Formats: sequence, C-alpha cells, structure tokens
Amino acid sequence: MAMVRKDLGDVLVAKGIITPEQLAQAREVQRAAPGDIGRIVIDLGFADERSVTEARASAMGVPFVDLSTQRVDPSAISAVPEQVARRHKILPISKNGNKLVIAVVNPNDPVAIQDVRLTSGAQQIGIALATEDDIMAAIDRYYKAGGTGGEVVPMGDTTTVGSGTAPTGPAGGPTGAGAGLAGLSADLRKDIASYGAREDIPEEDTESTARVAEEAPIVRIANTIIIQAIKDGASDIHVEPEARGVRVRYRIDGVLHEVMPLPKYIDKPLISRLKIMSGMDIAERRVPQDGRIPIRYENKDYDLRVSCLPTIHGEKIVMRILDKSSVLIGLNKLGFTPEVQAQVEELVSQPNGMFLSTGPTGSGKTTTQYSILHKLNSPEKNIITIEDPVEYQLPGISQVQVHKKAGLTFATALRAFLRQDPDIIMVGEMRDIETASIAVEASLTGHLVLSTLHTNDAPSAIIRMVDMGVEPYLVSATVIGVLAQRLGRRICTKCKKPYEVRAEELRRFGFKPKNPDEVVTLWRGEGCEACHHTGYKGRIGIYELMRVNDEIAELIVRHAPLADIREAAKANGMHELREDGLEKVLQGITTPDEVMRVVFTAGH
Repeated sequence: MAMVRKDLGDVLVAKGIITPEQLAQAREVQRAAPGDIGRIVIDLGFADERSVTEARASAMGVPFVDLSTQRVDPSAISAVPEQVARRHKILPISKNGNKLVIAVVNPNDPVAIQDVRLTSGAQQIGIALATEDDIMAAIDRYYKAGGTGGEVVPMGDTTTVGSGTAPTGPAGGPTGAGAGLAGLSADLRKDIASYGAREDIPEEDTESTARVAEEAPIVRIANTIIIQAIKDGASDIHVEPEARGVRVRYRIDGVLHEVMPLPKYIDKPLISRLKIMSGMDIAERRVPQDGRIPIRYENKDYDLRVSCLPTIHGEKIVMRILDKSSVLIGLNKLGFTPEVQAQVEELVSQPNGMFLSTGPTGSGKTTTQYSILHKLNSPEKNIITIEDPVEYQLPGISQVQVHKKAGLTFATALRAFLRQDPDIIMVGEMRDIETASIAVEASLTGHLVLSTLHTNDAPSAIIRMVDMGVEPYLVSATVIGVLAQRLGRRICTKCKKPYEVRAEELRRFGFKPKNPDEVVTLWRGEGCEACHHTGYKGRIGIYELMRVNDEIAELIVRHAPLADIREAAKANGMHELREDGLEKVLQGITTPDEVMRVVFTAGH
C-alpha cells in the first residue's frame, strides 16, 4: 500500500508545524539512525503526535480522524474482533456493504489489512489515520475493555510480555524471494531510536551485558521479531550480524525472506537478549550453543529451538519455530493422494517391520512420522520414541531425548526400549550401524519401527542401509516401506489465475501427451497481500512410496544396483516424486517451477 504522495518533512514545514531548521536537524538524526522522519520529529520534541499524524494523512492523501469526536458505526466494530483491533492498533469506524473503513496508526502494514479483511469478510478496506493514543482509548471504549492478543513467555522469566506492550512488527510482508520489507514499524523505529548507539561493553563484563539486554527497547525488539515471525507463518528466524548492521530473515514456506534491517549497535544487546531467553550462557561467545524458548501466543503453544553460532561479525542466532498443534493435523491433510494414503495406513497398521521416511532436512519427515504416531496412538498400544531433540510432545506416548553427555544415545535407548514391552518404536534418525542394527533387531522381534534417513529418493534408502553395514538379508526381511518426500509451496488461492502451456513442456515430469501440440491449463499466483506478493501461501507434500514386495526383497539380497530396485518399485506401483509433483501441478495445487525447485536434483 504505497500511498505516499508528498514528503512528510516538507508537509510539516509547509503547515508551519516545524521550521526548516528543525527539519534539517531531524534529517541529520535520520542519517545517523535511519527511521521515520515523523517519529524523529516527535522524539526531538519539535511537534506532538496529533500534529504529525495530521500532516502524515495530508502527505498520503488519506483522511485524518479525531476519534474523540468521530462517530463510530457499531456494525463496523462488530465486524472486527477486539483481538485483531488491539494486535494491529486499528479501529473500524464505518461499514457500508462490502467496504469497511478503519483508523490506523501504520497505513503501510499489509499484514494488518489482511487480518482485517479475513476476519471481517469485507472486500474493500478504506484507510484513515489517527493517533495511537486515540485508537487504543477508542478500543477500550467501544469494545468495553479486554485483554491483549497474545503473550511471549521466555524460559526462566517470571513476567509475561503481552502484545499490547510489544510493537506490532515490521510494516508489510515478504515481497518475493530476496526482497525485503517496506520498512520497520513506527514502534520498532521508536525503540531503536530510544535505545541509541551505546559504547561497546567489554566481553568479560557479563553483568553489564545482562543489564542492557533487559532494557525495555531491546526486550520489545526481540519480542517483535518473534511475534511477527509467528504471525507471518515463518518456520525459522535468522538474526545475522554483518559488518555494518544486523540482518533479520524469516523462512516462510521454505524460502528465506529478508524482513528488517537493524543498526549495528543493536547487535550485541539483541543477541544477548535472545540468549538469555533461551537459557544460554551470555558470557560464552566462542563456541556454538543451543537452547529453547517456550512461547504462548494467542492461546497457542510454540517451542523455539535456538542455535547460536560464532561468526566473524558476531554471534548468529537461528530459531526454529515449532507449532505444537501442527503435528496433530492428520494424515489426510499432508497432501497424500487417496491411493498413497491408503497404502501408508496399510503399511503402518502391520504389527512388525520397519517403515522409513526419507528426504533432506526441512522436507517434513518429522511431521509425517508424528502424524503416523498420532493415528496409531491408542490405550492398547505402548509407543516409545527416541529423538534428538524431542520436537513435539505427544500425549499418551513415552518420548525420550538423546543425552550424549550422560551416555544416552540412540543405541543405548533402543536397547532399553526392548525391555519396556513396546508395540511401536520411533527412532528420530538412523545415523550409524549400531542404531540401525538394534532397530532391525526390534522389527524382527515383533515391533513396528518408524525412522528417518537422509536420501534423495525411496529406493536409495535401501542402498544407504546396506552401506551403513546392515546385512542385505536383514534389510529385505525388515523394511516394509519407504516414503520419500519434499515440501513444495502451494499456489495462493486468493490470486490464483489459470494459464495455458503446450503439453510438450511437461514431458520432463513424465507427462505423456497423445498430441505434442495439446494445450494444458495450469495455474499460478499473480501475487497479492494475502501471500505477500509471492504467489504462494502454505505448503504441500510431494511423495514417493515404495512398498517392499518379494521381487524387491530378492533384489536387495542379491545386492542389485539401485536402478534395478527403482524399476522393480515402479513396476510395483511406485509413483516417483516428479510424477506426484506433476499430478499436483495438473490439479492446480502448485506450479511446475516449484516442483522443479524441490524435486529435481543433479542426476535425477
């Protein structure tokens, strides 16, 4: 929503709100610490918030409303939940058919507009500007008071930081691969400016470092980064110190987007704050560290797995966001075709054998395994897992976390499991011959074993196990099925449009048209606010299921080459990853480019 028509600084001078000399002074401050010129003018005491907001409205060509006198339509209030109004600091003021007019603090926040549109059902959203104080007072008045929209509860902290005290977050969303956001929110800029450049604290002065990391602006900046990532549906947050600043990136639907630039002087206090939240040692800056941050936001529980890595420009933090409810979505929502889902359910309902999930990191293997466990979980079954680490806690299942320092490895845990009368065992990952051998032993003695491997496709899992040192006859006797998978981005349903291509162009996916000149209708996203102008929103699984029959078992025992095992699997009904991807392309779920990106690798 790029609505700016005039320069705000010039409008402030033209209206006589500030002098040219004051504007020049504010520009100097802006060059030293980039930020919104209006906020800088307020912080310098040259003008009040109401005057600057009126000037901003004039510069943008949108109305300014005084909410102390403005008549508010009750039907507009009822169209938007209080939670949404408080979270984005907006107030619905009028409603006429499918058009809703809202008063906002930050008109350049498409996430806010998207939330309002989705919750209200309005097709058109009109914008007016008002001061933040007026909006929050009006929310209290018209919604009869209420609570905040969510909370961040850092590990070890005794206080709760609500979204009412944390800034709304960056203005906008990812605008495409490699693109950044439109900028920082006014609140975030204010926190950065109020913190200001500080003198470097000596590394050995842990007490001063901790004190600075607990200052309100740094706390709010850290909370903003986390809350905005959750709101944007990110799976990972990257906070990366660079030579002249700090880069913050979110991984959304498997692709990294740069979301906000921060000044260099925010580097150490922000990293220290995140390390304190995740229970790390802030005095240790020379070696990698791991931690976790439990989060409760909008009545949902999240777990952030935090990794800290020393780099030449400072410590880099990567946070993996784990939504505890996401693994309980059911097999029917993972993107299986009805045929493949039925075959998976048949395989995992067997009393013994080994079922493997394969694919690169981030391909959804853990979600698939947990969804299978959720389906199999019942009072009649004893299910035990060994994981490194335990990513999600599943009710009714005994979960064990690897603790190498204490001697608890995958192998030692598996040996203990066999004395625990299990029905189903889940091994987070088979990494060595010892773990693989015990898992094979468990499946041979009447247990169903679920595990994961890192291979490109399903047949390669067999070769990988043999290469690890498991005897081929044991592999053929225990492995009942292998599921290879990838995660591709879904086409955004809000901006989805059809287009036509020649069928010949789909041959690389295994499509065999009767007529090479045949025209096929495909779909793609044009880009809209709902998908942050990427054309994609959400992800879909692409699968390759190999069931081990007698022919494949015999090939394994004979040390047959990979190509022979693959051909036998295809003859037994296996659809390769590219074929499953093609089916989802023809169904209008994803695009050929996305299937190429996630499925096709060198040599395949």
